[in-house]
Amino acid sequence: MAEIQVNEVSLYYEARGSGPGVVLVHGSWSDADSWARVVPGLAEQATVVAYDRRGHSRSDDLLTQGSVYEDAADLAGLIEGLGLAPAFVCGDSYGSLITLRLAAVRPDLLRGLAVHEPPGTSMLLADPDLRPVGTAFAGRIAAVRELLEQAESAAAAELFVETLAFGPGAWARLPAPIRHTYIRNAPTYLDELRDPDALDLDLTALAHYAEPALLTQSDDSAPMYGEVLDMIDLVLPKAERHLYEGAGHAPHLSQPEEWVRVTLPRVLG
Repeated sequence: MAEIQVNEVSLYYEARGSGPGVVLVHGSWSDADSWARVVPGLAEQATVVAYDRRGHSRSDDLLTQGSVYEDAADLAGLIEGLGLAPAFVCGDSYGSLITLRLAAVRPDLLRGLAVHEPPGTSMLLADPDLRPVGTAFAGRIAAVRELLEQAESAAAAELFVETLAFGPGAWARLPAPIRHTYIRNAPTYLDELRDPDALDLDLTALAHYAEPALLTQSDDSAPMYGEVLDMIDLVLPKAERHLYEGAGHAPHLSQPEEWVRVTLPRVLG
């Protein structure tokens, strides 16, 4: 267990292995523990750092309105503070948006990235042709937000898992510690939803990122993720795609061996 002071907050992190640095950025609701199934495979050949983002689990929560800009700055501070630059960064879901935002503003800190299903709803809503897809997804988010505004954290977490993340019946199948983590971190998801820039990306700035980028999705996830990745793919000069079969929104949880097999060569490359 270790902590590092970054941008006036203390971030919990875990580091394992030796070799080229790779940083894992978790999505909404969860924490560093969500990467437990893939860390051992990566750590055989790399230095792997997983951390709790601000407001999540063991890291500080300043109890003020946060922003995706702070999350990106925290990731930058972590990479620099641990001497990992340039690092390979892997982001999952909302962690993907943070990773891509850092690539746009501090490309010098990254030698490559891998992102899975960034929830760029605002990007879809801004495109007339894709607005219906974005609107449908935004409607499900709004239902979760309504419960969070009423401080119904457990109900909101269950609704998120079953309508946005993993599908009907998934909440009951999650181990109790993971359900507890989601409920505990629910207020930070509301904080993210109150940030007008949280689910958006500056594609013009991102186009200047010239290092390798692995963009992944699953064939059984919501179609909107593929639409978002298509928009990102168009602007990144060194993008490549991978499609997981039956892995859902979190292949590092559902298919960890394949996730390591797909990701590790890029980390080492």
